[in-house]
Amino acid sequence: MKPTSRWVPVLFAALVLIAWEALVRALAVPAYLLPGPLAVIAAFFDAPSLLLGSLVATLAVTFAALLVSAIGGVALAIATVASPWARAAIQPWAVVLQVTPMVAIAPLIIIWVGDPFAALVLCATIVAFFPVFANTASGLAATPPALLDLFRLSGAGRWDTIRLLRLPAALPFFLAGLRISGGLSLVGAVVAEFVAGSGGVASGLAYRILESGYRLQIPKMFAALVLLLAAGLAINAALGLLSTRLLRRYGREA
Repeated sequence: MKPTSRWVPVLFAALVLIAWEALVRALAVPAYLLPGPLAVIAAFFDAPSLLLGSLVATLAVTFAALLVSAIGGVALAIATVASPWARAAIQPWAVVLQVTPMVAIAPLIIIWVGDPFAALVLCATIVAFFPVFANTASGLAATPPALLDLFRLSGAGRWDTIRLLRLPAALPFFLAGLRISGGLSLVGAVVAEFVAGSGGVASGLAYRILESGYRLQIPKMFAALVLLLAAGLAINAALGLLSTRLLRRYGREA
């Protein structure tokens, strides 16, 4: 991407915000229906510590779920490659978790687990788990047969082959799945917080959105939503940068 083209999204966003503010003022739209960008910024600075504290709570659930998804997804993917019995047992249940609506089971998880933070992490993990598992399993299974034959002829055992050959070959697949799971873990955390917030458990930005809606504090609701969007973009960009650097290093070593 050329340096000049990098500013195009920023300029476009600035034009959209200016047009939004101008239309809201020209049409005299009430703030409880659609606040302008300046009202949203003012709402944020009215309670910055409250909103930022809620953002930290949401990100704590998000990163915990992403970590559990990464570790669990890789471990189960390795198990499916190492044993046909494990593959037959794990894959159907992984698909079940992937197609199960989180909104339907989140209330049960929150009731059964008891601890609010652990329940939120579990809900977000269920949403974020499948991309890491599926992509890593595909990468492990896509190892070139010629290299597998070479390792077999060299006398390498099953676990040595997985550690020295299959896992490095699956790295691009894992990183692609991790980047998808980064956004899904945030989505899962927000959905779980909505369910928990409806039950009276105050946690994260989703609860602030519910609270603001009940009180018709729409500018504050938009401020919380903007923080969620910024967090999602930051997570995606950070994981993209991590993937680029690891793949460059992996390519040089290969």
